[in-house]
Amino acid sequence: MNNQLLVLVADDEPRITKLVALTLHDEGFRVVTANSGEEALRRAEEVRPDIVLLDIVMPDLDGIEVMRQLREWRPVPVILLTAKGSTADKAKGLDLGADDYVAKPFHPDELAARVRAVLRRAAGSPGAGVVRLGDIEIDLERRIVTRNGELVSLSRTEWLLLQHLAANAGRVVLHTELLTKVWGPEYRDDLQYLRVWISRVRRKLGAAPGEPGPITTFQGIGYVLDVDGVRQAAGGPPVDASRARAGAATAARHGTADRPVGAESAR
Repeated sequence: MNNQLLVLVADDEPRITKLVALTLHDEGFRVVTANSGEEALRRAEEVRPDIVLLDIVMPDLDGIEVMRQLREWRPVPVILLTAKGSTADKAKGLDLGADDYVAKPFHPDELAARVRAVLRRAAGSPGAGVVRLGDIEIDLERRIVTRNGELVSLSRTEWLLLQHLAANAGRVVLHTELLTKVWGPEYRDDLQYLRVWISRVRRKLGAAPGEPGPITTFQGIGYVLDVDGVRQAAGGPPVDASRARAGAATAARHGTADRPVGAESAR
């Protein structure tokens, strides 16, 4: 029992906390609940959960503020629960550091899958080292990114995506590998989802609109963090552009080609 992962669920609707608790219990998790933001903070300090599910709208502290305070003392993964389902609301929550977002009403099986996917991402930890790309430094051990000496603020998901690219700097990382490593196998075919997040990371690294910056697209294959073949993290060969182009042609013949370089970065 003690080795079961612990989930904290905070929502001011008892029927929601009951549904989530029953669902996650059936999936093998331990679950504790809270019916307000203040109670969620107290419970988190008491039980130190492995993951937190937060309703955005609560009567005292909203989920965003609870998440902010939690992250001040511990980098716990957070999934936001909300009745707001617009793209803008989702983007805001993710921008502010949430690991995922589930709109109400949700299917219990989907919620359980999202919890497992976020926990898998949180458990991943590529090798340590420092990757330098011009004025950008990515410290894989300290989990810090700077540009021109200034700290770059990244959400947890943005960091995990950049971390995996940096841990394989100079190598083409396949779409399916990125989706599986960062979001879990449930997302392995969701290329549009990956494009949106790549675009976000590019902007954070200073790429101009419509430009790829240090993250290059290899059509139909994946992405590479371009360090001109020089890497200070775990060693690896530079990108073989001719092989990558050949792979792109093969992908095109099989109907799996991605969009051209730059097409997605403008999104």
